[in-house]
Amino acid sequence: MDLGLQNKVYVVTGATRGLGLATARELAADGARVVVSGRSQASVDAAVAELGGEGHAHGVVADNADPTAAARLVEAAQEAFGRLDGVLISVGGPKAGPVVQAEDDTWRSAFESVFLGALRIARAAAAALGEGGVIGFVLSGSVRQPVAGLGISNGLRPGLAMAAKSLADELGPRGIRVIGLLPARIETDRVRELDALSGDAEAARARASAAIPLGRYGTSEEFGKVAAFLLSPAASYLTGVMVPVDGGALRGL
Repeated sequence: MDLGLQNKVYVVTGATRGLGLATARELAADGARVVVSGRSQASVDAAVAELGGEGHAHGVVADNADPTAAARLVEAAQEAFGRLDGVLISVGGPKAGPVVQAEDDTWRSAFESVFLGALRIARAAAAALGEGGVIGFVLSGSVRQPVAGLGISNGLRPGLAMAAKSLADELGPRGIRVIGLLPARIETDRVRELDALSGDAEAARARASAAIPLGRYGTSEEFGKVAAFLLSPAASYLTGVMVPVDGGALRGL
């Protein structure tokens, strides 16, 4: 299938590793140009090199929590490649732990990066996108059911998903789509860190795998392919959807 990505331009945040980088790889492999962001110059430079270097990818050092990041990312796409066709807003997960132990400052910090930072980028993208544009959010299975030990994520992700659904209603008349992805146990540094918090990472992985109908963790490449499709013109009639990428782990409809 031709996804129609040739020479399209996408901003992918948090794209120096994990799910963001996996998505940027798939977009670039199909001919798109990508602007990737991360928190350090070294990691951004490494991602740009992996994606084919300048002409194929452009890097921006930016933290989603920074109020200036949204405008800088949109401007970078327009300056480097002359257009913007979509964004995928990805950010590292908030600190693990139960709700009762999370201090106010921890909630505020997570809200700035996971929630408010994401909405700033979405607003900036919406102002720049034309018909056929797309805004994607990397969320979590916690949108539909709580994940043990991730109290802050369980609190913030569902609200962001509903904001994304509202954006789909607001931007649909302009021909701009809004989609969300709900990953679960995908092979990333974040998931490995969460498994290790149990004190026995292998046992935690075995328990989690046993609860997944496909019986295994997903790969970042599998996630990236789904994300690239949803961002592409091939998915032009999909908006307002929250797509699980979880091997069947979510039991609800």
